[in-house]
Amino acid sequence: MKDLYPPIKPYAHGLLPVTDKHSIYWEECGNPKGFPVLFFHGGPGAGSSEKDRRYFSPQFRTILFDQRGCGRSRPVGCLKENTTWHLVHDAKKILDKLQIEKVLVVGGSWGSTLAFMFAIAYPHVVAGIVARGIYLGENSEIDYSAKGLMAQHFPKAWERFTSLLPSDGKKNPLAYFYKHVLPMRKKERKKKFLYEWTMFEGRHCSLQPSSDKAAKKEMAKLNRKDVEAIATLEIYYIYNGCFLKPKFILNNVHRIPRYIPISLIHGYYDVVCPGINAHRLHSALSKHNVRMNWVFSGHSKSDPEMRGKIISEVNRICREIKTTQ
Repeated sequence: MKDLYPPIKPYAHGLLPVTDKHSIYWEECGNPKGFPVLFFHGGPGAGSSEKDRRYFSPQFRTILFDQRGCGRSRPVGCLKENTTWHLVHDAKKILDKLQIEKVLVVGGSWGSTLAFMFAIAYPHVVAGIVARGIYLGENSEIDYSAKGLMAQHFPKAWERFTSLLPSDGKKNPLAYFYKHVLPMRKKERKKKFLYEWTMFEGRHCSLQPSSDKAAKKEMAKLNRKDVEAIATLEIYYIYNGCFLKPKFILNNVHRIPRYIPISLIHGYYDVVCPGINAHRLHSALSKHNVRMNWVFSGHSKSDPEMRGKIISEVNRICREIKTTQ
């Protein structure tokens, strides 16, 4: 198993105004002359972290940014002018600012959605793709994670998650959170709901699901605004179908050049994003230069086998890109 690279600090960072409302935090790490790697974080709403930097060799020129409404971007939690397409175009604006013409795009979970959306929108910019924990933003995935199908695996955790909801709200928790929780004016009560939303998903990401005690300990590491932003943005995006037409990614992968190297990585025991969608994406890419990697892990990029495969595949694809340039 490959370990993470040593901690690294950005050599450049800033806030890029993209609208009158939103400014996007971006940073560059590693070697300014190295091959550019653009990282899409998950969520929606998770933001990028110091740990995310460590998945990439310091020989690369790694660009990380926080999507609209989360992390160090401003304003936090803002839902206005905040859709999937806005995030995709923001990434291109960052590359334009940095005068970067070609990149390897990397993303996990929601970040895998954005990586493919970016490649579909800007195929001439993408030199390769590494995507982990595949999420396509489709209704079947939304029904699974947010409407109770996941409860078949974790009934006790689901019981806790829905304990704050009235009986009619338990039939469709996602709709209740969107229609009743997000507009709540009582801040303390709203915080309780958003805390439970964030904890329910987070505790099932790893190969070994977290106990209540362990989950609370992990949640304590997050500041209150981050917890609220993650839940708010996830609810907003998921309820709105991630602002994508049905099967948008599967129906548009033909726009991505067939010759660029693509790596899909998915955990055998991923209970957050079911593996069927990784399989469907792999099938849709059958005429492309693609490799499907199944690993002994859950959804989390921190699970040892997943972590090692991400690092090795990023390195492999960068070498392949260099040999074809």
